[in-house]
Amino acid sequence: MPKIKDILKVDRPREKLEKYGPEKLASPELLAILLRTGTKDCNVIELSKKILKKFPDQKLLEAGIKDLSEIHGLGKVKAGEIIACLEFGKRILKDKKSALLLSPKDVWENCKDIRDHKKEHFVVFFLDTRNQEIQREIISVGTLNANLVHPREVFEPAIKNNAAQIIVCHNHPSGNPDPSDEDLAITKRLQEAGKILGIEVIDHVIVTKKAYLSIK
Repeated sequence: MPKIKDILKVDRPREKLEKYGPEKLASPELLAILLRTGTKDCNVIELSKKILKKFPDQKLLEAGIKDLSEIHGLGKVKAGEIIACLEFGKRILKDKKSALLLSPKDVWENCKDIRDHKKEHFVVFFLDTRNQEIQREIISVGTLNANLVHPREVFEPAIKNNAAQIIVCHNHPSGNPDPSDEDLAITKRLQEAGKILGIEVIDHVIVTKKAYLSIK
């Protein structure tokens, strides 16, 4: 297994962070920067992957020092650093006000991380009655089609988050924001499902690196 110093400089987490910003790094790469070093048999990126495999998504937020230190190569010191970093982040975000989404431009501004992706990312904003964002979630990645974006995948988390309304959004890698027939069909399908569930689909916004378009 290659050591970090054997990986091309442009592919190392710290160098990528400096050049592209944190949004372009995968979760294991972000965690690798925090951990700094791996073990004799496992470089820091692989160690990070092991941690995130054992504690995926929200489970890492619930893990204690004892839980983390049981992972070979981590130890109490690094486990403590992870716990401290996560707690610090939670405290900063605790009083953070939700984004207010009122226009397609607001959505475009909120989708900087997907605007220039080479694959289509389908994103849903779950909103309260005041158009404030409760949560944002990437539902699917890949070519947009009716099978990929199923109403169940959109509205199940909407119900879970007590959303009153949603805005859906996806990027066009081509740079052309004009909607395809498939885009229009998916929008109609989601609107019909939303009416049944009592959750309004406010808009479907298509974004590119330099432009956006509201299907509404």
